[in-house]
Amino acid sequence: MKISEVTTPAEAEAFIRFPIRLYRGDPNYLQPLDKDIKAVFDPKENKFFRHGQCTRFLLRDNDGQVIGRIAAFINDRLAKKESQPTGGCGFFECIHDQAAANLLFDTARDWLAARGMEAMDGPVNFGERDAWWGLIVEGFDPPPYKMNYNPPYYRELFESYGFQIYFQQWCYSLKVANRLQEKFYARHAAIRENPDYRAEHLRKSRLEKYAEDFRTVYNKAWVKHGAGKELESRQVQGFFRKMKPVIDELAIWYVYYKNEPVAMWVNLP
Repeated sequence: MKISEVTTPAEAEAFIRFPIRLYRGDPNYLQPLDKDIKAVFDPKENKFFRHGQCTRFLLRDNDGQVIGRIAAFINDRLAKKESQPTGGCGFFECIHDQAAANLLFDTARDWLAARGMEAMDGPVNFGERDAWWGLIVEGFDPPPYKMNYNPPYYRELFESYGFQIYFQQWCYSLKVANRLQEKFYARHAAIRENPDYRAEHLRKSRLEKYAEDFRTVYNKAWVKHGAGKELESRQVQGFFRKMKPVIDELAIWYVYYKNEPVAMWVNLP
């Protein structure tokens, strides 16, 4: 096996294309949009390059075929806020081979250590936590937009190397055809009669307006909780522009009280 840093456009393309072959035959795998992956590693697109650094690696077998990939990165603003200076790894993909996985993890760890890091989180994103974050350990359903997907054996690869659970995140699904509890319908009926409330779908033709309404609701709801931080207008506008190709207008709702945004329900394919 031979591992090398991604330094050419051809290698960057191989980094993106490898999962297509790895997941061939897996009906639950949905290929991410190429532009979304490329944006993570483009200093012009990813603001985290302003206060961080990132690299990618490809692992090939003795015949030159790609059998694994990984990215390693440092967010200088966060790295030294931990009890140990901590970097990250992500975009990990690998055949079912512990030796191959170990070589990928070792390479990422060595790159981080050479830059002063003492710990490595993964799999995480070189960017916001709303995308490419975490390892699936049960419930291998088709992933939502910008969410990680992986085969069950990845847990073995990570834990055998020495990764430990830092926190767990639970995600739930709901069949939209199923009837909810009656209390929801009763509450809806009462609010519907109040003319101060109105609900409407997002319209792509007014995307900037709905992005700002999203920011208003999010900041009021989350900034005061835990490590929540206020979203900036530029950040949210950029997110909505990137999300536009996959937006289904009828799957997104906004609620207004006296014309002020107070709630939202965002579904993405």
